[in-house]
Amino acid sequence: MVKLVEKAKILRSKNAGPFEITLDVLFDDKKIYEEVKDAGVITKEKIAEIYNLSLEDIHHLVYFDQALGIKITIARKISSGGPGDRDVYGAQQHAPLMNLEI
Repeated sequence: MVKLVEKAKILRSKNAGPFEITLDVLFDDKKIYEEVKDAGVITKEKIAEIYNLSLEDIHHLVYFDQALGIKITIARKISSGGPGDRDVYGAQQHAPLMNLEI
């Protein structure tokens, strides 16, 4: 098995407003993108599992074939900047995706 971090060109996260985080997985090779997509590993169920969320907290999971990318939007457990928030910009939330095995 190969980890997603070895396949993707870019793995990043960012705020999508104060109550959501967007995870982006971008590829620079159509063949690799299709391989990851066809593996069927990146699903709402898998994202819920690795982020310890309910399925309802996975707001969007979209494959953008034209951009060779996957966009996932999840609910934040704590609103951006709220008491207890440790990542106000949501910029460090992509780490669990890195070790996802494809």
